[in-house]
Amino acid sequence: MMTTLYLASSSPRRQQLLAQLGFDYEILTPDIDETPMAGEPPEALVERLARQKAEAGLAMAKAPRPVLGSDTIVVLDDRILGKPRDRADALATLASLSGRRHRVMTAIALATDSGTRSRVVTTEVEFCALTREQIEAYWDSGEPADKAGSYGIQGLGGNFVRAIFGSYSAVVGLPLVETRELIQSL
Repeated sequence: MMTTLYLASSSPRRQQLLAQLGFDYEILTPDIDETPMAGEPPEALVERLARQKAEAGLAMAKAPRPVLGSDTIVVLDDRILGKPRDRADALATLASLSGRRHRVMTAIALATDSGTRSRVVTTEVEFCALTREQIEAYWDSGEPADKAGSYGIQGLGGNFVRAIFGSYSAVVGLPLVETRELIQSL
């Protein structure tokens, strides 16, 4: 029997990835505060946010179904690179990633009436060296404006990725293998 669940995310990328797994789902969009707590390590932050999204979604749900929550962060030298505030922030972020490796952490959480289970998947991504012109042209494309770390690997930002060590789908926003395992463990 196919599991029907809720996805606590409005991200089109997460919706496409979950559909790729073949699960039936409906969208919930809980509103949670994503501000890091003082001294909170990146892995703890991303897991907390995924759990909060799933649990807030469970509170909103109209039917007794599992709720999948997810969150993705980009981390460079233990510094969390969020969505860019503006053009200058995006240009600085992309320049800091140029020619370097960084980590992308995606947490998934599955909330049910009997509790919440979660996992964090960490992938290393290595960028090639970028010129100022490449960075500015990428910003001008409009793609990085709403992306953690100011890039999307599944779009034009993928042109900057020299190597990836781990889960590609986790960098996009939903680790396929781990998500399937978590849902099937119900």
